[in-house]
Amino acid sequence: MKKEPENLIPAIEDILKAAKRIKPFINHTPVLTCKSLNRMVDASIYFKCENFQKVGAFKFRGASNSVYSLSDEEARCGVATHSSGNHAQALSLAAKNRGIGAYIVMPKDAPEIKIKAVQGYGGEITFCEPNLAAREEGLAKIVNKTGATFIHPYNDPRVIAGQGTVTLELLEEVRKLDAVMAPVGGGGLLSGTALTLSSLSPETKIIGVEPKGADDAYRSLHQGKLIPSVNPNTIADGLLTSLGDLTFAIIKRYVHLIVTVSEDAIISSMRHIWERMKMVIEPSAAVPFAALLEDKIDLKGKRIGLILSGGNVDLDKLPWLG
Repeated sequence: MKKEPENLIPAIEDILKAAKRIKPFINHTPVLTCKSLNRMVDASIYFKCENFQKVGAFKFRGASNSVYSLSDEEARCGVATHSSGNHAQALSLAAKNRGIGAYIVMPKDAPEIKIKAVQGYGGEITFCEPNLAAREEGLAKIVNKTGATFIHPYNDPRVIAGQGTVTLELLEEVRKLDAVMAPVGGGGLLSGTALTLSSLSPETKIIGVEPKGADDAYRSLHQGKLIPSVNPNTIADGLLTSLGDLTFAIIKRYVHLIVTVSEDAIISSMRHIWERMKMVIEPSAAVPFAALLEDKIDLKGKRIGLILSGGNVDLDKLPWLG
């Protein structure tokens, strides 16, 4: 019998164990500030820079926690997932670190740069048609053949606990935050953020931000039920995925607010951070600062933790070039 999502929600003890488990493998990413960006939005912002994480994204935390949570017997058969994004790379590297196989189902139209990255980290790719049914069918065949453990990109307690370590590190470095903002796609990062804050800094507001063109989390939270995206469209391609039942259960319980932002604001936010902070971030990472630029929530004069989720960008397709 499948467990109800509420029964799978990680506790703060799980996040603390995850932090200890993955510490030898991940980068402890910096928290940076920028006076010119602070002036721009009239707030004190502390940027948690997961663009400097291994594989260039926070996803490596959840993947590492999942891989190293497996028993030796489970690990012998390897791990498997379907993904064309950062999770595929993260799981491949985490599996390589443990010396086990990683079986990745990717759509045949996945960007060449992502295919090469997965292969470079040692992942064994099986290509499929570019739709969810084909991904799931391909994954089921591989799991049946190999006995590999399926690691979901976000709707998995081990992944969520790993992602919660981002905010754990942020709180160790910066105290008394009025709010923490994170982008939301499938909801793994926002869920982990919410669980950590609700236990360790309950007075801090938890704010999710997503593009207007992929606003399933916003609509789901407002209507109190899970509403998947239909044909999402945004430059923030890391946020195209809909929430899962577990991530929605956590977000519904702990997240104070979700706001949406325009494509123009995402591009403007990304460019400001590139220019003012001299950092490469991807469009998905620019989404929370875009909410401040558009004044979607009044945080003037406040201390804000802002998670820069990743820095994987196709430099031939920068949004301000075309």
